Amino acid sequence: MKKLPVGIQTFSEIREDNYVYIDKTKEAYELIENYKYAFLSRPRRFGKSLFLDTLRNIFEGKKEFFEGLYIENRWDWKTKYQVIKISWDGKLRTIEDLEYTLKVTLKENRERLGIECEEFEHLPSCFRELITKAYQKYNQKVVVLIDEYDKPILDVIEEKEQAKEHREYIKGLYSILKGSDEYLKFVFLTGVSKFSKASIFSGLNMLSDISLDEPYGNICGYTQYDIKRSFREYLDDVDLKKLKTWYNGYYFLKDSVYNPFDILKFFAKGKKYKNYWFVSGTPTYLIKLIQQQNYFLPKLSNLNVGEDLLDSFDVENIRLEVILYQSGYLTIDEVYTTPFDTIEYKLKIPNKEVQISLNSFIIETLFEQNPTNFRSNLYLSLANGELEEFKKTLTSLFASIPYNNYINNKIYEYEGFYASVIYSYLQSLGLDIIGEDVTNLGRIDLTLFIENKIYIIEFKVVKDHKESNSALKQIKAKNYHQKYLNSKSSNSTPEIYLVGIEFSKKYKNICSFEWEIANNTKSNGK
Repeated sequence: MKKLPVGIQTFSEIREDNYVYIDKTKEAYELIENYKYAFLSRPRRFGKSLFLDTLRNIFEGKKEFFEGLYIENRWDWKTKYQVIKISWDGKLRTIEDLEYTLKVTLKENRERLGIECEEFEHLPSCFRELITKAYQKYNQKVVVLIDEYDKPILDVIEEKEQAKEHREYIKGLYSILKGSDEYLKFVFLTGVSKFSKASIFSGLNMLSDISLDEPYGNICGYTQYDIKRSFREYLDDVDLKKLKTWYNGYYFLKDSVYNPFDILKFFAKGKKYKNYWFVSGTPTYLIKLIQQQNYFLPKLSNLNVGEDLLDSFDVENIRLEVILYQSGYLTIDEVYTTPFDTIEYKLKIPNKEVQISLNSFIIETLFEQNPTNFRSNLYLSLANGELEEFKKTLTSLFASIPYNNYINNKIYEYEGFYASVIYSYLQSLGLDIIGEDVTNLGRIDLTLFIENKIYIIEFKVVKDHKESNSALKQIKAKNYHQKYLNSKSSNSTPEIYLVGIEFSKKYKNICSFEWEIANNTKSNGK
């Protein structure tokens, strides 16, 4: 049985020591053949570093590691290239941290290439010397590989001024590539985020972004075929449908892929379904953005964005949707062309792991609650159609939100706050939910699917009870439920519940809760 390469990013070690390896050398070969300057964005722990090390071994001509792989008989192994590799490892909170890390990585390259830098104290100049002197010494063009190019910025992204300082520092370093074209064979950069070329890669207009190019859609990640073929020895007693629901779902315009980190951890930890990837890097900064922007969380389950929104961002203009997508908390669901011939993307939460973990984290940090306190009651009341129990649980839930959440703000006056709390709790159950569900007469606040039931939920915020009773009326007046009247589930027609929930600004809790079943006399009131 092949070993699992958990945490191993060294290509030679994987190939020498009988570890599972998913062959990515087809993508590597085509990338080298078609591009001189290329950039790839993928979420953290998605296999970028291993792919970069694979490229290094190809250029260094280490044929012995490629036996049986796609590239073995296609590459000229006699020609060897010198590789300069920059890795931003460690904690990068200050400029001093950046300088120290860069000094270490340049020293490693100097020693491996046998080159001394006259300008070693000025690190960008040393980088330039490494390129030119390697070219002169070995009479061969040089390859430059930069891993996690954006980490110096992302490490301090919540501190705008510090992030801008880091941006200018690495911008000066990367600008060296602009004047070194004649000495370069191939340049490849990886990162989590795509910052605008104007902010980071000034002048590097030749840099091609392959992140959403269909031929390279599977360049990182495991496909369903990879799981069945390369992990077949580990698949005893594994429900492949459940595995796919938990860890698959990422889409970069080729095949739907698994997060490799999750798969390796899943098998290494006894095939237990846990949030392996999520806990490896909690999204504290995203919570701050949600809070600052009073973001309407149900939008995340039904989000459409333009091509420009996914293209790039910068320190001064950080959109929550962009950073959620580039960080791996959202992925592409569908691609379509508008009547104006522009490309738009429908985004989604990729899988059950992210759905449950992200929303549980939001509940814990933003609403200061333990998400497990109300989960069972919420699920059972909805699964069994016990709406009075659902109302009691929601009332207790909002009563338990700490008072200091309302101090110095008026978030309780907006229905988006209440909808976001309920949405987060229901999403943390792993349920199928659509936020701002579009109908021909308007948008449903929340549509929820559970067992053989569909819930159409509308929220309102009112000053007092005299204004109440309008949420359910709106659902019925606009016939929101008609969209689902012909729905079928397991060859039976689901029950459609219409639920109007109204909140009091004064009491910061439910003041009216009305519901009925569509085309049924069963109903209940306040």
